[in-house]
Amino acid sequence: MKRFKLAWNLLAVMTVALVSCHKDLDRLPTNGEFSEETFATHEGYVAVAARVYSAFATTSGEGPGSTDLRAGDAGFSDFYRCLWYTQTLSSDEGILARNDPGVQDFQNLNWAASNDVLRLLYQRSFLQITRANDFLREATPEKVAARGITGANADNIKRLVAEVRFLRAFQYWVLMDVFGNPGFATEANTIGAAPPAQIRRDSLFNWLERELKAIEPELADPRTNQYGRADKGAAWALLSRMYLNSQVYTGVARYSQCIEYSKKVIDAGYTLEADYRHLFLADNHLSRGEIIFPIVYDGRKVQTFGGTTFLVHAGIVPGMNAAELGVSGSGWSGIRAKKSLPDLFPDPSGSTDKRAMFYRTNPIDIAQPSNASEGWPVMKYKNLTRSGQTGNDRPALQFVDSDVPLFRLAEMYLNYAEAVVRGGTGGTTSQALTYINQLRARAFGNSDNNFTSLTLQNLLAERGREMYWEGLRRVDLVRYNLFTTGDYLWPWKGGSVNGTSVPNFRNIYPLPTLEVNGNPNLIQNPNY
Repeated sequence: MKRFKLAWNLLAVMTVALVSCHKDLDRLPTNGEFSEETFATHEGYVAVAARVYSAFATTSGEGPGSTDLRAGDAGFSDFYRCLWYTQTLSSDEGILARNDPGVQDFQNLNWAASNDVLRLLYQRSFLQITRANDFLREATPEKVAARGITGANADNIKRLVAEVRFLRAFQYWVLMDVFGNPGFATEANTIGAAPPAQIRRDSLFNWLERELKAIEPELADPRTNQYGRADKGAAWALLSRMYLNSQVYTGVARYSQCIEYSKKVIDAGYTLEADYRHLFLADNHLSRGEIIFPIVYDGRKVQTFGGTTFLVHAGIVPGMNAAELGVSGSGWSGIRAKKSLPDLFPDPSGSTDKRAMFYRTNPIDIAQPSNASEGWPVMKYKNLTRSGQTGNDRPALQFVDSDVPLFRLAEMYLNYAEAVVRGGTGGTTSQALTYINQLRARAFGNSDNNFTSLTLQNLLAERGREMYWEGLRRVDLVRYNLFTTGDYLWPWKGGSVNGTSVPNFRNIYPLPTLEVNGNPNLIQNPNY
């Protein structure tokens, strides 16, 4: 059903032929990946841009014996899987039974700089940054013209430059949010020269702000690009998210700017998907009215045990019917919800608020995190289409076709409303209430459960109901000063069955030991 969702699907074979595959991700981000011959033609540029995109969803070069892997799991180093671990297992949402290396550290909030997942996430982010920098070095107007590429082909490369700069910016947002003060390299860095310098979190925020505004004129207008490719809406959505969290990243609140950029997205013609559940199915590319920018997964062409394949399979526990989720096998008996997640729903059955999608046969309380029969699995992502078929009209197999929405319109509604309540200008309380009640009316199928007023507390709970399992919960809890403190406890926070506070330095993660040891410019985050 998702055939040729992205132009770069057609270029998969070409890309493999044109660029070499690196098994070792432990490389400085200034090391080049592509040869001079790669960029000799317009098609070569398109193939390299495709490879920058594909770094979101592929784990190329992995295999048995790789030091990047948990034995037997070729998806452990997948970008989104690692990001999801850091944002979800550390929060009030998820818990994992399996003893994957370093994963238990997140739900216990006791990670160290040697944590495998943190190392892999840092390297995966820099893999996409490296590929972006390689592309941008070779895509200057002068080099494109010198290679005899003109006219529409040259214009297309100019558009791809803006998209690649957005992809790089997104990864730097990840590094800024997760690690605070990462290494920093752009196309201006000379390949093979000194290791990248460290950049402060507030300086990286300022660079990202300038970069996203600079590329805006060159990006496609909202909703006019091919599905899965970045456009102005994606850049505005990232700025909206950054401005909402500016107090955390820079120490300076920017709520008025959050309202401004949330409104840019909202006014660009995006529309809410009528059925919330459709946003997470195998044909969720049909929901592009709401999905602003996704990671594209295709079970035929991109076969990884990360991404949505991980989210579906790892959530299947004994007693569940895998076919109801559009896959085969007995599942990986791994991730379930902490009780604090279904407790956000007054009725977690899903019969009233349709966003509640839990397998409720298990006991809701988790006495032992390693017991996969305790806690409710989440059934939000499914490898089924709206008509109930398995992804790509094929028999239910291992690999899932559902895409991951990195940005969607609902988040912009929530951002706008929170920024208004926090005192930002340029928006109104009545409009904020309208946006939130549109989300609730969709969830309940009527307006009977609409809010009559907005508070920071009911907005955080609404974000939890609307955005759960989408890899953003830690971001929200840090912004509310609830992630580490004793003001909000959830099961197994800090490794305690009833939850306990942890030191505030854990609001950001440590830079990976391997990176600090290999780059003399990096200074470790405090207390790690």
